[in-house]
Amino acid sequence: MQTTIISSPVGVMTVLIAVVSFWFWLERATRWKLFEYLPPLIFIYASPVLLSNLGVIPFKSGAYDFLRHYGLPMFIVLMLIKVDVLGAIRIMGKGVFVMLIGSVGVVVGGVLAYMLGQSIQWAPYFPLPEDSWRAFGTLAGSWIGGTGNMTAAHAGLEGSAEDLTMAAAADQMVYLIWLPILLGSKAFAERFNRWMKVPANRIAQMESAAAEFNEKEDSPNMISLLYLGLLAIGFTWISLALSDVLPPVVIGGATVITAGTWLILLVTTFALIASVTPARRLPAAQPIAMAIIYVYVARVGATMDLSDASFATMGAFVMMAYVWIAIHGIFILAGAWLFKVDVHTVAIASAANVGGAASAPIVAAHHRKTLVPASILMALIGYALGNYLAILTGRIGQLIGG
Repeated sequence: MQTTIISSPVGVMTVLIAVVSFWFWLERATRWKLFEYLPPLIFIYASPVLLSNLGVIPFKSGAYDFLRHYGLPMFIVLMLIKVDVLGAIRIMGKGVFVMLIGSVGVVVGGVLAYMLGQSIQWAPYFPLPEDSWRAFGTLAGSWIGGTGNMTAAHAGLEGSAEDLTMAAAADQMVYLIWLPILLGSKAFAERFNRWMKVPANRIAQMESAAAEFNEKEDSPNMISLLYLGLLAIGFTWISLALSDVLPPVVIGGATVITAGTWLILLVTTFALIASVTPARRLPAAQPIAMAIIYVYVARVGATMDLSDASFATMGAFVMMAYVWIAIHGIFILAGAWLFKVDVHTVAIASAANVGGAASAPIVAAHHRKTLVPASILMALIGYALGNYLAILTGRIGQLIGG
């Protein structure tokens, strides 16, 4: 049995929240360039890894179970009730469909990269185990939606801490290459638009629609917070109850939908239904959701036992991730050619996939500042799709791997 300095669930929870708070405080207080390349998420995940492996906090705790069973579903509800698909379509028009094609590219690319990783004889230098489909599905969640989808897919696919470690490492390694490409594409705007035969008035139409978009939130009050709590806890309760009674789905001898998968799919569906009701106008849902998910990321890091980690496997996975992002890029360009959209839209669409709500506004501000609100809406569409498509990516890999 592991002996730790802090063992009580409330103490462990305090440590996790303190870790998240510290790294965001440090980023804002110092403005170090380091955080432009390695965002706080990396340190929020890595710090509990060190704390648990040094014996400060345990690998197993009731706090972790609480976050897994209740915190993650509540995050999904709070994040997805803000999705506004129609608002994004009004501003970006066909650009939304380019983003959706990019999402399909993530699914296809993930499956192909997994197949390639299984077919190449890496061992004994770069072993990529058959169950690495869990890591591929986890990373697909990040590349379709964002950090929240990555953690939700990881839970839905019942991945290990090492799976999330590989996904998070590959996510950042690819991000360091892909983000400069998306930003640098602005320099080729005129040539790209001529090549794709983009209508001359497309950008003017987008900016006109963006000027009419007004998405201001009121300050939260006690009543609105109570409504948010009711939705988050109520949908979590219903989804947990249904996931316990719904039967598992077995295909070809492989269980592709377990109780954990049902939970993620159900709570995602309920939240999206709520997003077309006045619940979408409730303020403060997103900041509360993001606070929950960063604590959850710290929780996953705390369960990572470095004595069981395989850094050779991580290297092979990162290599396949570069193959994967190239396939996504091909799909994005195919969508741009099909729908004749400008390079600004293409870059924002890809950023909404690969970078999520954190990166899409950065790319949008660099290309066309008026499109920043639309980039956030597109990223939220990725959040809406991410759980479904990421789990699908992983389960296809599971079926392929036998």
